[in-house]
Amino acid sequence: MSHPVPRIYFLGDEALVCEAPPPATLEVQRRVWAVAASVRGWDAVREVVPGMNNLTITFDALSASADALAAELETAWHEAEGAAVAAFEGREVEIPVSYGGAAGPDLGAVAQHTGLAPADVVARHAAGVYTVFFLGFQPGFAYLGGLEAALHTPRRRAPRLAVPAGSVGIGGEQTGIYPAQAPGGWQLIGRTALPLFDPARNPPTLLMPGDRVRFVVENINEVIPEETHA
Repeated sequence: MSHPVPRIYFLGDEALVCEAPPPATLEVQRRVWAVAASVRGWDAVREVVPGMNNLTITFDALSASADALAAELETAWHEAEGAAVAAFEGREVEIPVSYGGAAGPDLGAVAQHTGLAPADVVARHAAGVYTVFFLGFQPGFAYLGGLEAALHTPRRRAPRLAVPAGSVGIGGEQTGIYPAQAPGGWQLIGRTALPLFDPARNPPTLLMPGDRVRFVVENINEVIPEETHA
């Protein structure tokens, strides 16, 4: 088991960041979750925000010593080593995906970059088991760890102004799903009709940190349509 030494630093007068060195691994992320669970019970702590390989807390500077809080945060990090895996095992969620075509206009680009046939990109992507590391960017957007190295593909040079809701993409070493239409630069390889965020639902997000995600192939269309630029 690795022993990453975190960097702890201030963001202004009332926020602290605990940041582990790369790479982002499930082991480190479980430690982030464990520290977050511990810190939420501390006096003076207002908000706890887990991120990828990092944890940010905000606090009341009038009721706590910032330096003492930083020391306590570092101690909590080291005490969280070996946190029970079972305590952070989430659900397994299947996401049906239509790959390629209008639903995944960048499938061909990913295939070209990786040297794989489009069908092989789909097969490898759907064969993975992904873990939700954290939610960010927009409500319900889950950053998923576990993408096979053979599928790592840089983001697009020119981001799209409007990525459709449900789009499944690859951005560097990660894969993810856009819960709502938004600008974005990830390589889009498919789309799901499953709603990722519904404010009327409790909880409103389909996926939560620790959940395991499997993509299920609904169909594959290797014909890539020409994009329009409205």
